[in-house]
This record gives sequence, structure tokens and C-alpha cells, in this order.
Amino acid sequence: EVRGAQQNNSGPVPEKRKMMHVRLADIDWSGCAAVYDRPYKDRVIHLLALRDYKEPELLARLQRDGVRQKDKDSLGKILQQVANLNAKDNSYSLKEHLFQTLQ
Repeated sequence: EVRGAQQNNSGPVPEKRKMMHVRLADIDWSGCAAVYDRPYKDRVIHLLALRDYKEPELLARLQRDGVRQKDKDSLGKILQQVANLNAKDNSYSLKEHLFQTLQ
């Protein structure tokens, strides 16, 4: 749902908010294509910036995005470069200094 901007009326009766329903089929997804065109390492960094992932979860997410086999094989190497491993639950989190490089 997308809500319209609420206007500031100084009248005694508050204006009702209008709600606009949006179907997913009607959304222009062309901006999302830019994510898929990014280098594999950047995609891993951006996913880890959102939340911590276990390696199988991260690989599943990347596969849904259409990861290539050569990229899939390099995930471990990329994780060593950009992530910290939490030994308690075997999840990866983005290294602190990489948050500055996000766009």
C-alpha cells in the first residue's frame, strides 16, 4: 500500500487520508536490474549490510537472484574478505569499515 501525502489543513475537520492500492504487477522493476548488474562481491556486501546471513541462506538468496556457477564457487573467498564469522551461530556479518562504501 502506498499512502498519499497528508496535507496540512487548518480547518476544524481533519481531512481523511486517501489510500492507494498498488499491484505488484504494476510496479516498474527496471531500477532493480541495476542490482543484478553489480559485481558479485558488491551484491554480497549489500546483502550482508541488511542483516547477518548463514552461508547456505546467503547462497540461496544469491541463487534466486541468478548467480553464475563461477561466482557461486567464490563465495567463501569473498566472505573471508568482507565478513566476520560469528562462531556461536555460524553466521556472517559485514565488516564495519565496509558500511562506509555502501551506495
